[in-house]
Amino acid sequence: MKAVIMAGGFGTRLRPLTINLPKPMAPVMNKPMMEHILDILIREDIKEVISLLYFQPETIENHFGDGSGWGVKMNYIGAAEDLGTAGSVKNAEALLNEPFIIISGDVLTDFDLSKAISFHRERKALATMVLTRVENPLPFGIVITEPDGKISRFLEKPSWGEVFSDTINTGIYILEPEVLKHIPKGKEFDFSKDLFPLLLRENLPLYGYIAEGYWKDIGNLTEYRLVHKDILDGKVRVNIQGEKVDDKNIWLGTDSRVDFTARLTGSVVIGENCKIAPGVKINNSVIGKNCVIEEGASISDSVVWDETVIGKKASLQENIVGKGVLIKENAFLGVGAIVSDHCKIGKGSIIKDDVKVWPSKVVEDGATLASSLIWGEKWSKSIFGTYGVTGLANFEISPEFAAKLGAEYGASLGKGAVVSTSRDGHKTSRMINRALMTGILSTGVNVFDFGVAPMPVVRYQAGSQGDMGGIHSRKSPFDPELVDMKFFDDKGMDLASGKEKTIERLFFGEDFRRVSNDETGEITFPVHGIEYYQNGFLKAIDADAIRKARPRIVLDYAFGSSTKIFPPILGKLGCDVIALNANMDSSRLTRTGDEFQKSLDQLSNIVRSLHADMGIYLDSGGEKVFLIDEKGDVLSGDLALQLTTLLVLKTHRPSTIAVPVTATRMIDEMAASYGFKVKRTKTSARHMMETAREKDVVFVGEEWGGFIFPAFQSAFDGMYAIVKVFEMMAMTDMKLHQLMREIPPSHLIQETVPCPWEKKGIVMRQLIEYTKEKEVVLLDGIKVFYGKDWIATYPSQDNAYFHVFAEAGTIEGARKLAQEYIDRINEWQK
Repeated sequence: MKAVIMAGGFGTRLRPLTINLPKPMAPVMNKPMMEHILDILIREDIKEVISLLYFQPETIENHFGDGSGWGVKMNYIGAAEDLGTAGSVKNAEALLNEPFIIISGDVLTDFDLSKAISFHRERKALATMVLTRVENPLPFGIVITEPDGKISRFLEKPSWGEVFSDTINTGIYILEPEVLKHIPKGKEFDFSKDLFPLLLRENLPLYGYIAEGYWKDIGNLTEYRLVHKDILDGKVRVNIQGEKVDDKNIWLGTDSRVDFTARLTGSVVIGENCKIAPGVKINNSVIGKNCVIEEGASISDSVVWDETVIGKKASLQENIVGKGVLIKENAFLGVGAIVSDHCKIGKGSIIKDDVKVWPSKVVEDGATLASSLIWGEKWSKSIFGTYGVTGLANFEISPEFAAKLGAEYGASLGKGAVVSTSRDGHKTSRMINRALMTGILSTGVNVFDFGVAPMPVVRYQAGSQGDMGGIHSRKSPFDPELVDMKFFDDKGMDLASGKEKTIERLFFGEDFRRVSNDETGEITFPVHGIEYYQNGFLKAIDADAIRKARPRIVLDYAFGSSTKIFPPILGKLGCDVIALNANMDSSRLTRTGDEFQKSLDQLSNIVRSLHADMGIYLDSGGEKVFLIDEKGDVLSGDLALQLTTLLVLKTHRPSTIAVPVTATRMIDEMAASYGFKVKRTKTSARHMMETAREKDVVFVGEEWGGFIFPAFQSAFDGMYAIVKVFEMMAMTDMKLHQLMREIPPSHLIQETVPCPWEKKGIVMRQLIEYTKEKEVVLLDGIKVFYGKDWIATYPSQDNAYFHVFAEAGTIEGARKLAQEYIDRINEWQK
């Protein structure tokens, strides 16, 4: 059997350490990552290795040569362009005339691959994916196998709602040469995105072997440092260079000298020809070759590369230090700081926590080097969440953070592009918005600044003037201490997850792209933006029907910016409006649950006393609406969705409506009676917006106050939804309470079940196994049908719990069904 090592990676997430070398050549325990892969292959008696190269190929070729120094024959295949994982293997087809194993050059593992190879042969597989189980499967490809190992489903880079298991794809594959016939030559083609789905569709023998042992994708700087800790802690079997000292966990390279007063504790690896001076303290660290550690220096939980000098009484803790670095006496490196190759860190200087010093930089004596804020750990190293980018104002989301994020967003678009910005009326939102614009402008991207404006207004205009997207900054409607930044694309929709990940990769890699003085972007203030929205709004509505009905409504503006836009529209439509909280008050944009309920109760009382046709609470961002009928009854989100859906069914020709997978089954029953189709969507706003753009979809609604009418725009717009409800009520000559008589009774309940992040994957795998004989839909989490009754459960994207929805013919039946799964989730966590 031959082996193919994928060694073409740029190592972007390991920057700045990988500026001057390809990622597979980054040292782990004082030798390149790729050498550890060779050790595994040699252990399996694989003698012929093909390395696929792309970035800085000469570095790898010069190091390994023909492979004879390792007892193997090494071949190299380069590429002029990135053809994807499978496409690059296709380039080596002439050398692959027998079964072969593919492995990445930048992972660390001690799997017994002979067992995986035997499994492959016994199953007579065309392709076998080597799998493993991890606590957090989110960054990887999720795989579900049958009892015999045949793969039934997999998903690359899922969201939490798509995490169906904790079993992941390790990127190690055993393939028969026939599989190469399915890979097109000279085209971009990926194993996970293209080849394996093709094999599944054609029902070809694709299997998964769940391996035991250690596996880690060394994907970022933190993982790089922690993989050394795992080795030092004995969690993984690797060949450690050097001679072990007595019965201690100390390895000493040839010709290295350690003064007898130096104190080495925990597990320590010291490379060849090093000098460790008196009084040095080294704990749980790896020191490279030809290093000098001077008197009294202290190094803990760190990785130091070759040819580095650490001066007297310098202090390192949880750091990575590159090759050929000079750290002078009394210098201090804060936790998580990274110093790249050939830097000079001056006497008594301080490098703050998490600072990255790029190659060949000089920090002067006594200087303090600070960095922009690094994102908090509770987001699992991700920036984007369900509500965009959310964090504590002036702490997690500071002006520095916003400027950096703006720069990376601009870098993802390219010089000369245009983006739109807007905000609510809060002073912190103004500050963050300006910082974002500063970062964007620094990359040569231009800005249309709409100032204070509701989100739907700016979403509606996205792309109309050549802009490629935008950002809205606001005070969180849920927590007065938080700030949100909502990013959207040139169609006004929330950013796709792939685009979010691109921005995150640039952000964490600190891969800044600045432009020259004359290329800086410009700010423009669109003067007709509001007029453009209002005109489009009025053209998309049957104004005469509303004027004739002259609805009498009570409307709570929640002190939001819709007060600048919406009153003139309602005036032109002849609506009789009793407006509440219609002044912009930045101190009252956030409402607690109790305050929100109090506002609804107030609305209810006013509707009753004034005999209004309905009451409406419009959220401060102008996106969501909450309804009260003419009797003063506050409508639940689920009931509001059903009533709005019924109005759509009564006033539109038969077509398609879309609701989340968790919405009541009664919507399907109503739609069927009117000749409509129902499409179920994921619960994410982005997916609902994407669905709104599909052919024949006339309405998308959710149970949390969000409604989309694609004839106007494919994004949530509370203002348009309000007027559209007026229009449909006028066309049917019916009010909300009257319509309720036509709504079939539903018994739908929702619960949450606490679950630690690291247990979510395990619970999802157990759910899949528990329900494998039942009728199941895997759209967003798991939805299981028991006749007409159903239960749906999915892990929260932002919090440590599961959502559980259940619907049955009786409320007792729904509670019983929900409790069964709640008990199971609690049991599986243990």
